Amino acid sequence: MSKTPYPLHTALSLAASGVPVLPLRRGKVPFGNCTTCAGNSCGGRPNMKTPGPCHCPGVCHAWAAATTDPSLIASPPWVAAWRQAVCVGYHPGGAGLTVVDLDDADAIAWARTTLPATRTVQTTRGEHWIYRGAMRSANAVRPGVDVKSRMQYARWLGHGTGPMTALPSAVRALVEKEDTTPARAGVVSSPSTPWDRHAATGCRHTERFVRTGLERGLTLVRSRTESGAGSQAFGAARFLAVQHTACPGPCALEALGEEIVAAAVSVGVPETYARRAVANGLQAPSGRAA
Repeated sequence: MSKTPYPLHTALSLAASGVPVLPLRRGKVPFGNCTTCAGNSCGGRPNMKTPGPCHCPGVCHAWAAATTDPSLIASPPWVAAWRQAVCVGYHPGGAGLTVVDLDDADAIAWARTTLPATRTVQTTRGEHWIYRGAMRSANAVRPGVDVKSRMQYARWLGHGTGPMTALPSAVRALVEKEDTTPARAGVVSSPSTPWDRHAATGCRHTERFVRTGLERGLTLVRSRTESGAGSQAFGAARFLAVQHTACPGPCALEALGEEIVAAAVSVGVPETYARRAVANGLQAPSGRAA
């Protein structure tokens, strides 16, 4: 992949138009967290799923580092990163956009017969279709198709051609389909509700015990800023499941799983992959849903 000429100039221009930007290093990936932010100990960036008070001057927290602040973009730590950057990344959700990333000719052919036409940007292998409106992100919603918006970044490849269309229900349905997998038998919980001792009607553990184990797992996941966070998320979920194998059940572990998913996504794991890893981990070794 050729390096984007003058990436800092491009980034400042985009930021001035309201598009949050970040530098991407070789491999089209964000820069890893600094030692201060390792394990997400700083709390994370304000636009993460779990907002935090991070004031780190460096380029940390993957897609959540994206900003429109020119003083930060052109600051010494960021300039050092721009010198190493191969291209400019941006946060579609932060700009109120959704990118449908079409990886190959088959995906493009599917989009042309299924989705309303919108602004199109040519990519190395396919096209980005850009819609006005933000939504949840998800990878591999169908062969060769990713949806990038609130919790992902996209590579800036130009303004594209054609008018931009409002985000259609057909794109939202691609991600909603990912959420329709029935809950495993024996698990009664709400993914949007924090773990509650009273909701865990069959759990024999105290809330303090459960939260302590969860926090240890989250710390391990967040420390894997370069690689392995998905596997660590599986391990954290499996650890929780094992602790609850002797409980009469249900233990409402789905809510805990949501926190592990958020931690994995915060360090760059695709959300769909993170959910799959956590779901597999929560399936207790005995075969009984924890």
